[in-house]
Amino acid sequence: MKRFFSRLGSALWDALKGIGRFVAKLWAHPKGRIGLIIAGLLVICAVFAPPIAPYAPYDVTPRAEKGLSPSWAHPLGTTITTGQDIFSMLIYGTRVSLVVGITTGLATAFLGALMGVLTGYVGGFVDMLVMRIVDIMLVIPTLPLTIVLTNLFGKSYFMIIFIFTLFGWTGLARVVRSQVLVLKNSNYVRAAELAGAKRSHIMFRHILPGVSHLLIMSTALTSAGIMVAEAGLSFLGLGDPTAISWGKMLADAQSGGALLFGHWWWIMAPGIGIFLSVFAFMRIGLAMEEIFNPRMKQSSGLYKLFKNLNNTYLQEVFDSMEEDRLEEKVKPEPTEEREPAGVS
Repeated sequence: MKRFFSRLGSALWDALKGIGRFVAKLWAHPKGRIGLIIAGLLVICAVFAPPIAPYAPYDVTPRAEKGLSPSWAHPLGTTITTGQDIFSMLIYGTRVSLVVGITTGLATAFLGALMGVLTGYVGGFVDMLVMRIVDIMLVIPTLPLTIVLTNLFGKSYFMIIFIFTLFGWTGLARVVRSQVLVLKNSNYVRAAELAGAKRSHIMFRHILPGVSHLLIMSTALTSAGIMVAEAGLSFLGLGDPTAISWGKMLADAQSGGALLFGHWWWIMAPGIGIFLSVFAFMRIGLAMEEIFNPRMKQSSGLYKLFKNLNNTYLQEVFDSMEEDRLEEKVKPEPTEEREPAGVS
């Protein structure tokens, strides 16, 4: 037992060191640094929502404070219908957005990696069966099925996470499968097969680390997309009616006549929250893509253009443009030919 705990401790320590090194690389990247700062602030708001929020967001008893404008007591005012503090609702809505987005991103990455590695390495009947299932799921309309499932099994965020995961792993599985088809013919995988290693050992110890960069990028980018999708479903009334989310705040603002009464801050607050959360995770995902694949940035045409430009070249371009303008000014205007007098 002591030996087991020592191994577990060393494994956890190695994992923490790896995460620390990765976060340091991400912090050194300009895009990643912006994303980490915004995401860190959102996480702080979600974890420490009770002490940050000045009022109870679910309290609908202060009827006398309905429709208040922003002030020191209520930084974003109160709702028109129930008198709830909008700033407190905004802070608590961070929890739903982050939980749904990150949980779905991790679940999608896990399922997509599992199916992609399995089909790419095993092949045969398993590959054919899973890929046909993927083809079928890609053509199923997601929104109507989401409406049906939420009406049958309840409008809980667990059901929304389940639906997003059920239909979100297919694209990642295809990408991982294509990468695995290349990795399984590499020398170190062949050496492991000749050494008598089991298929499960090869898949999870040799092939899976080779596609880990795809999974990390997919988790960040998928989380950003799921946050927008969750807000849209909550706005349509398909979210949990008992929980506060940014999409539900937008739906309440529309039904309460926020634009009609000029309470634009009721709409802007959750909109800015959705934008910041998606922007942060998109920055992190794009930074990861450039960290794991530096050739992507260096192969772009814009990068090559600005890399080769210098002050001398720019000055020559500006001088040639100035010469062209001077020549156009000096160039005489064409005169029309007139017929001589007396010629009919």
